[in-house]
Amino acid sequence: MDTIKKIPVPICGVALGCAALGNLLQSYSDTLRVFCGVLSAAFMLLFIIKVVVYPKQFFEDMKKPIMASVSGTFSMTLMLLSTYIKAYLGAGDVAFIVWVIAIVLHIALIAYFTMVFMFGLKLKAVHASYYIVYVGIAVAAVTAPVYEATAVGAVAFWFGLATFAVLFMLVTARYIKCPDVPQPAQPLICIYAAPMSLCVAGYVQSVTPKNSIFLLCMFAVASAIYLFALVQLVRCLKLSFYPSYAAFTFPFVISAIASKMTAACLLNMGTPLPWLTPIVTIETVIAVLSVAYSYVRYLVYLGK
Repeated sequence: MDTIKKIPVPICGVALGCAALGNLLQSYSDTLRVFCGVLSAAFMLLFIIKVVVYPKQFFEDMKKPIMASVSGTFSMTLMLLSTYIKAYLGAGDVAFIVWVIAIVLHIALIAYFTMVFMFGLKLKAVHASYYIVYVGIAVAAVTAPVYEATAVGAVAFWFGLATFAVLFMLVTARYIKCPDVPQPAQPLICIYAAPMSLCVAGYVQSVTPKNSIFLLCMFAVASAIYLFALVQLVRCLKLSFYPSYAAFTFPFVISAIASKMTAACLLNMGTPLPWLTPIVTIETVIAVLSVAYSYVRYLVYLGK
């Protein structure tokens, strides 16, 4: 029970990274996708057990802005894992219900977080994890085609993009004006890589018709932020282990997915960019290494 009690909310972020990694690697091996899905589901199950056994601790965590914002990775992971359920368990109706529940949970989180933490906001309390709450709903745009619900996906994309524009100014102002960040929260800055890349993937998946110039502009912004986050990753790897290591996973996976989807989309639109191929490969390797490293560090942490 000690192991269950110490399971932190950010473990859902690692589960999210694993589920997304499975989608990234599917073109190489369907077996790898299944393996990543199992790893993701295992961490999700541990977290659910933690909430059931120690609900008071969970509700206490939800009173803290960082933990509350990071909790959004739970519903994001559910959206992704629902596609695994449909693909490998043949339970389309169950998968769709899980997907809808996940979206409802995320919308509820947006409402809760806005009411509790965004009114009377103090800049020093803001962290990159705030992106998860608002832009995280764009996972619905990435997964919507599986359920032939691209209209829902398009709404999720535009909401995610709009909130990213606002949050980018807010979060960046926080790190510039209040640069002192407690060490346990420092890895969260890597989340910067996720929101625009997630919007790129959501745009490719759910928005029609597509505009190649608009896509390239979003991809350029995502790539610039990715490079910034990569530098932060190298710096943060020197820190001791903290549950916030979860920030090393999904942001780098979704960035690789965004690059891969952009290349494929532009090819289909008749404007191929061959130089993106090696970039996709490099980003995929970085994604695999970052997820594997974080997952192992979590296993070591839970095993102590």
